Amino acid sequence: MCTDERRAQSEASPLDLVHLFAPPSSLVYEPMATNTTTSKYGSGFGSFVYLCRDVPSYPWCNLFYRQIQENGGLTLPDATTAPVGINVDCGILRAGDGRLGNIANMVVCGVSIIITAILAIQVSRRRAAVGRVELRTLLLLYVLSLGLQIVTNGSVLRQGGTPIVALTAIHAAVTAAFFWFLIFNGVVATQIIEDGTMSSLIPFFGIAFLIFVGTLYISLDTGFSFSNAFISNPPADLKNIALFVLTSVWPGAAIIFYYVLMAYVIIVVLRERKPLIYLSLAFLSITGSQVVYMLANKPLCKVSDAKVDGSFIATLLETIAVVLLVVTWSSITEETWGDDGYY
Repeated sequence: MCTDERRAQSEASPLDLVHLFAPPSSLVYEPMATNTTTSKYGSGFGSFVYLCRDVPSYPWCNLFYRQIQENGGLTLPDATTAPVGINVDCGILRAGDGRLGNIANMVVCGVSIIITAILAIQVSRRRAAVGRVELRTLLLLYVLSLGLQIVTNGSVLRQGGTPIVALTAIHAAVTAAFFWFLIFNGVVATQIIEDGTMSSLIPFFGIAFLIFVGTLYISLDTGFSFSNAFISNPPADLKNIALFVLTSVWPGAAIIFYYVLMAYVIIVVLRERKPLIYLSLAFLSITGSQVVYMLANKPLCKVSDAKVDGSFIATLLETIAVVLLVVTWSSITEETWGDDGYY
């Protein structure tokens, strides 16, 4: 009998020995197998497959989790511990039982809120500066988006629940409106319209409201499936062209438009050079944040055993970009337009 036991131990495979020392399954996230096959990038334009599977902590995926729960088509992990994403390759498990969620990004968001709030106060004090009201509103909306980001990609709320779907929808709407505010800040800098007046504030807030409401409805309908308009077919494609345009295409286009417009104001109108350096650094910072988020996110998640991912670096770079935008604004309004005539 002893001989047979020793023989069985000697014939054990290396994998059997590895299992003896594996961490508890509650501490490790393993992607679920799906019952529908799809390509790595989904079915083309408008698909969130790559974003939800290969980009950890991508918040808009929260909307598809609820949709799939209600309509089927994919096998999902347990919602009580599932990370942000749809069968994501590496994800930070939901906070609880000793897990901290996406703590690194939550800390950076908190610090960024404080920094941005201070900037908004400083902008408010420059009563004679062009675009003061518009820039302050942009900063306050960024503060709101940071607060929403803490809960939408922080792995603190249960996947598929009403709170995370509703808050993610609001976050998407705030983000879409933010980039309209960004564009309009560039328009105000040209002085085509007088800042702080009704001719400026009506389109500033009016169009932002329309973008907010439209994005909010599309996001809520995606998550709660009020209608069939935004249900992915097949479910494995995670396809929603409208949501993809509003959360991916629109922000990128707005950033490029703002940069070109401000570069024109600085170089052609003001004939300055130094503010262009600040503006370009801001552009590089926001671009770098997206590169980190899309390409370095998953490697960082795997290296850290899903304790952190690249979202905190992306948030940090985004906040640096916002700070540089304020520096750019200060450098072109301090002496160029004087101290009176604008309120």
